Amino acid sequence: MDIIGERWALFVIRELMFGPRRFSDLKAALPGISANVLTQRLEGLEEAGIVLRRKLPPPASAQVYELTEWGYEAEPLFRVVGRWAARSPRLMPAPMSVNSVILSLRTMFSSERAAGIDLCLGLVLDGMEFCAEVADGQLVIGPGSLAGCEAVVSGDQNALAGVIYGGASLAEMEAAGRLCISGNDARVEQFVQLFPLPERASSGNCARQLG
Repeated sequence: MDIIGERWALFVIRELMFGPRRFSDLKAALPGISANVLTQRLEGLEEAGIVLRRKLPPPASAQVYELTEWGYEAEPLFRVVGRWAARSPRLMPAPMSVNSVILSLRTMFSSERAAGIDLCLGLVLDGMEFCAEVADGQLVIGPGSLAGCEAVVSGDQNALAGVIYGGASLAEMEAAGRLCISGNDARVEQFVQLFPLPERASSGNCARQLG
């Protein structure tokens, strides 16, 4: 907790979960964080062995931050906390980063709903490309080529989250210009039904009584 309990530390780790990012990319993905605080968190995570810093080869020659092998092992923490938080009786919609949406898909995926479904979709969210494959009741999703995808959904990650978790329709988001679908629409409709939220927790004062 000393390592990851610092304010913004887990958010920084989350934003590195799908590969290296530049300082400016991290700052843009974390509205509200100051450059000074982001620098402090990156230095602390680097010192702890969770993050490493390296310079890309020419012609990029940019400095990037990425998770160490141990750092990537933190993903289950996000899944557990995400599913627990989704049960909050007072949960309210909030803006989500691209990485936050992709991690939520890994977290909320229902193997039961996916039984008998095989599909391959591409997602282009804020310029980041992801490939999502569903087969044998399992979901594999991460950065990858869109070649061979049956359909591609591009646009605003929060619009996609609104369809999957908020009850909005794909047609509404397309009409509003927030999402664009190319390819097989029916496969996209199947895909967005595979991520049910858990039941909300009771807001009662005490769930357990001592015997």
